[in-house]
Amino acid sequence: MAERANLILASASPRRRDLLAQIGLVPDHTAAADLDESPLKDETPAQLALRLAVSKAQAVAAVTPGFVLAADTVVCLGRRVLDKPNAEADVAACLKLLSGRGHRVYTGVAVVSPAGKLSSRLVETRLTFKRLTDSDITAYLACGEGIGKAGGYAIQGLAGSYVTQLVGSYTGVMGLPLYETKCLLDGAGYRP
Repeated sequence: MAERANLILASASPRRRDLLAQIGLVPDHTAAADLDESPLKDETPAQLALRLAVSKAQAVAAVTPGFVLAADTVVCLGRRVLDKPNAEADVAACLKLLSGRGHRVYTGVAVVSPAGKLSSRLVETRLTFKRLTDSDITAYLACGEGIGKAGGYAIQGLAGSYVTQLVGSYTGVMGLPLYETKCLLDGAGYRP
């Protein structure tokens, strides 16, 4: 019997590891790709999410053999990408923009097989936040969840109580759409 190929998660995100564990998958290794994540000229948020996922998978696959899984999540209002805030003031600015409005979350997922075959998917989720009060924003800043998160929020935490509508993939908003991920891995021939 042939030896099973490793599953490599091309991410340092503990959320992505936890999401994989929900479907019984534990990566053999993690190896985050160090890429410039700036959008290209005229690149849409959807194109950005998919390009970054594919680039991360290919970069890690070039140095680490196995089934390489990568993802990237982009939160946007129209064509405006909301970055990952590094400070409370930036989290507050994101929340004020999202307050009472619909927005989109794009998550690109890519798998490179040991044979070098690339497969990828783009998942779009549409969300609407309630109109946030100043006390909502203050409470969110106090919990500290928004720092370093795309769009300044983590749906699996307090921000989940701000969502009035979600059409698409809840786990995609968290950073790894599980249905599409499992389909890509199965299609690439990965067997745990």
